[in-house]
Amino acid sequence: MDRLVASKAATDHFTRTRWWWIRHAPVRVDEGRIYGQRDLPCDCSEVAVFAALAALLPQDAVWVTSHLSRTVQTAKAIQAAGNFASPEIHQDRDFAEQHLGDWQGLDRQSFLLGRQQEPDSFWYAAADERAPNGESFVDVVERVSTGVARVNRAHPGKDIIAVAHGGTIRAALVIALRVPPRSGFAFTIDNCALTRLDHYEGKRGAGWRVTTVNQRPLPASGDKAGGALA
Repeated sequence: MDRLVASKAATDHFTRTRWWWIRHAPVRVDEGRIYGQRDLPCDCSEVAVFAALAALLPQDAVWVTSHLSRTVQTAKAIQAAGNFASPEIHQDRDFAEQHLGDWQGLDRQSFLLGRQQEPDSFWYAAADERAPNGESFVDVVERVSTGVARVNRAHPGKDIIAVAHGGTIRAALVIALRVPPRSGFAFTIDNCALTRLDHYEGKRGAGWRVTTVNQRPLPASGDKAGGALA
């Protein structure tokens, strides 16, 4: 079916740019605290997870990450596991996690106990609530949209492997589906899971096709392939 769609898109003169979004490996040194854009390292010891993930990815791709080290670490671990030719990794601040401002460093459990939770929201605040000295999720959607549009212009028709964050990938889904930002909170995005979004652009406009969301490369081993909130 994927080949049929690609063939039809070519016939109709659409350019397809495939985005392979991956959430970074688990952060285990957060001490139960909100980290957002704090630059904490991740655990890349599960080599089998990276090998399984690498097997799903195209060899000839543009690699992008956020500027935070956990995404760069994860990208390098995938490249090493898949025998990629060590392509250049482009760091882009537009693909960073939501900046949670003054909430960063606070005890996560205590913070959440003091907040009103919604059944469809697995996050710290409403989409339009801006963290003190930080961002709202609406801000993240706008920022990610800018980054995605820039990469699409620079690399039309290419495969883009984007190693980023849970909030970034939820924002990408909001953009692709053209839904209100709050809707992004309904998606679970696990560590090292793959989300594929294809961008089509032609003379009659542009749009997205959602191919897969939160595809885990291996069954969970304990909690090692999952992850907490940022």
